[in-house]
Amino acid sequence: MAQSSEGTKVDMVYEISELFELGIQLSYLLVLLGLLGAGSFFVIRQVLVRRELDLSAKELQEQVRSGDASATEYFELGAVMLRRKFYPAATKYLLQAIEKWDRDDQDLAQVYNALGVSYIREDKLEKGIAQFEKAVKLQPGYVTAWNNLGDAYEKKKDLRAALKAFEEVLLYDPNNTIARPRRDALRDRVQLYKGVSIKSKDR
Repeated sequence: MAQSSEGTKVDMVYEISELFELGIQLSYLLVLLGLLGAGSFFVIRQVLVRRELDLSAKELQEQVRSGDASATEYFELGAVMLRRKFYPAATKYLLQAIEKWDRDDQDLAQVYNALGVSYIREDKLEKGIAQFEKAVKLQPGYVTAWNNLGDAYEKKKDLRAALKAFEEVLLYDPNNTIARPRRDALRDRVQLYKGVSIKSKDR
């Protein structure tokens, strides 16, 4: 009877162990399926976004070819090309948008900002900075353009100008999560290099 009781206990422990292992395996399987599902969702979403951009580009290019495209449509096409990372094409259409622009000057600031981004992506730092400067001149409270300007000046190693740009952002948006840490880091670097000449990388 004692042996039978011990055998039953061993069997129960073995069964519990098997159930525990099965639970772990199921947990791993569920986690794996979750990760695969999330990955598939991300891939599908990227494909849909890409398809939407391709369709938008096709429609807008047809408008341009017909000669009926407005300044806004040139801007939209430039923005689509920018998102698709076709930077020379983006620059071309954004310049045409500026040339044809007949709307509010404050809206034009968005075109200059997009053009600045396109130039920066093509490693044309000076041209990019010039466009961001135009954008913030037209729309002084345009924090995205100020952030882009600060980033461009930092790439150029002009730390004081970069610091000034990020401080401008915080004047208009004190809780800006991009500008605040960049401003704080630049303050420390400007203090560190005080009295030391810093070579700029002109492009």
